[in-house]
Amino acid sequence: MDIFRGLTVLVMVFVNDVAGVKGLPWWTHHMPEGVNGMTYVDMVFSAFLFIVGISMPIAFKRRLALGESRLGLLKHIAVRSLSLVIIGYFLANLDGLDPHLTGMGVRTWDLLAFAGILLAWSANPKPGGRGRLYEILKITGFVLLAVLAAIFRRHTGGGAAWLALGYPEILGLIGFAYFSAGVIYFLVPKTLAWAAGAFVVLNLMNVAAKMGDLRPLAHAPLYFWPLGDGALASIVMAGVVFSLILFDDAFAANLKKKLYWSGALALILFAGGLAALPLGVSKNHATPTWCLFSEAACVAILAALYYLVDIRRITTWAGFVKPVGSNTLLTYLLPWICLSIPFLSYISAGGSSGAYGVFRAFLFTAFILALSAVLTKWRVRMQL
Repeated sequence: MDIFRGLTVLVMVFVNDVAGVKGLPWWTHHMPEGVNGMTYVDMVFSAFLFIVGISMPIAFKRRLALGESRLGLLKHIAVRSLSLVIIGYFLANLDGLDPHLTGMGVRTWDLLAFAGILLAWSANPKPGGRGRLYEILKITGFVLLAVLAAIFRRHTGGGAAWLALGYPEILGLIGFAYFSAGVIYFLVPKTLAWAAGAFVVLNLMNVAAKMGDLRPLAHAPLYFWPLGDGALASIVMAGVVFSLILFDDAFAANLKKKLYWSGALALILFAGGLAALPLGVSKNHATPTWCLFSEAACVAILAALYYLVDIRRITTWAGFVKPVGSNTLLTYLLPWICLSIPFLSYISAGGSSGAYGVFRAFLFTAFILALSAVLTKWRVRMQL
């Protein structure tokens, strides 16, 4: 799973950087707003959601086996979700600050925000050792973020305003989806039938919302109704279903059954996407077809990786992404941090064009992966 997570981060860094390159074919970018369709770029976000779902049954089972109470598990879901949402809102407000109203420059506020995030969610490389130091660092990070949030002001048509709480960035969306799907999985029996039932209900909810029903819930602020129209939570729940097929021997006890049911799931998801085509295909609107096609692709890729890595033990080819997959949050933030530092921002491909721009995007991606590997080796890690 670390390999799939690392590959997803790698593709994310590349497509985000190549987005600023001019003169490239349509399929190298997100599908524009209002255009019916999707590209491979549009599946990166859904892959992150799918990974969250795959990890959920494994993490729940491990924590309960270690003696954690159900209340403690629910608290864990809430804390991880809130952490992602907080980081997401800070990222969403980068560059939105008004220096005159805030009394601080945009770049200064951005870099201090990154420092606060890194400190607040830093992971102790030696559990049980230097605990006091890391506790102080975490408190310092949270205090810094609280101060930055308090002084933040942006200019709107109606005057000065605080942090924008509309779009919570990708991490915030993942946080809300994780909370919704996590609570659902927490409440239902931990069986494939119940997980699949919850997945179907969430998809029906998404279909109803796209047909014009459920308007009050579908358009409610996520901080009030985290489930939204059920679309993003359905992708997380699809990951839960696939995780139970692949890793729960109570349902599929041998490799043949695991691969058979993985293939069947991919076909069912693809067929469901075809059936929902009349509702359109759009990542921006999280249409059912976008969700189901993305899930089918994730199942196919992960099943292949499971056979190659877990069964055949062929792993040497993926050594370059393992550090990324094990330190995902830090790697996710590194491009943001680099683009906020003047001399590092020039490494990015933004503003270039054609094949030269693609080459620069590859170099930027390689730089981020190398930087992540070095920091991971130095035991600089982040943990929610």
